[in-house]
Amino acid sequence: MTHVLDPGTLAAGTRPGPGPGTAFDDVTRSDAALRAFLHGLPGVDQVGAEQRAATLGTRSIKTTAKAWAIDTAISMVDLTTLEGADTPGKVRSLAAKARRPDPTDPTAPAVAAVCVYGDLAGVAREALAGTGVHVAAVATAFPSGRASREVKLADVRDAVGNGADEIDMVIDRGAFLAGRYLEVFEEVVAVKEACGGAHLKVILETGELVTYDNARRASWLAMLAGADFVKTSTGKISPAATLPVCLVMLEAVRDFRAATGRQVGVKPAGGIRTTKDAIKHLVLVNETVGADWLSPDRFRLGASSLLNDLLLQRQKLRTGHYSGPDHVSVD
Repeated sequence: MTHVLDPGTLAAGTRPGPGPGTAFDDVTRSDAALRAFLHGLPGVDQVGAEQRAATLGTRSIKTTAKAWAIDTAISMVDLTTLEGADTPGKVRSLAAKARRPDPTDPTAPAVAAVCVYGDLAGVAREALAGTGVHVAAVATAFPSGRASREVKLADVRDAVGNGADEIDMVIDRGAFLAGRYLEVFEEVVAVKEACGGAHLKVILETGELVTYDNARRASWLAMLAGADFVKTSTGKISPAATLPVCLVMLEAVRDFRAATGRQVGVKPAGGIRTTKDAIKHLVLVNETVGADWLSPDRFRLGASSLLNDLLLQRQKLRTGHYSGPDHVSVD
């Protein structure tokens, strides 16, 4: 388990938050200072984190709470298609499902966003106009992050120009694991600037970071650089989102808000396929950071197949019996 960073350890007389002229300004001036700060964060108790996540994952909830949880989870879904064979027609179909997940029940909430490759962001934007559903686009040489910074920034600007109002970037895991923390920090800062008014989700690819301590350090690094969300995974690497790593990231955003006053969102992605999985994550959020994060503005679920199971479980609560899989659209 981690511990809240004491705000009193920050430099006196400075304005909290990331960026120049802030309490963390000295931390981000050099690679050595950034490394010292990140490695000075309290370590993660691996056994404690895994036991707590497992315990919270066994919580049972009442029927009325389950109905609320299902609708809340639906409203947090980033409905995603990230395949080389994606077409404008597939994106339009996904956008129609995002707007009206259950055509037989207008009370079902819309999802939070449709997540696509940047070249298809314009198709999604047109299909979702006036709905309030966001258009998220992956960028920065997703999923590997193996490209020059110039190429990555061009990728971001292209996606935003096509209509994305949220950007999901990947960090350079090679640079992070080699200890080149300032390089990763400066790249996130540059991507944030290239986003303009678009929100930035920073994908850590925790399956490649290996340790919980690395997940915590990478979360802090992204938040110091201006991330609006920290995200577990691309969904292309296993393991992807796990409850313990989500717990570590939730504790990091909690500690960051305590230290700076700024609230950053969390997005687990990859491997969340069932209503039970989604509810476990909502319990984790509520018990770790509280109700302030139980909103699509602060918590998202990156998924492609999850929505169908949520809809089937919702229909079960509404009608008393399970519908067949043909009662939800095939993505």
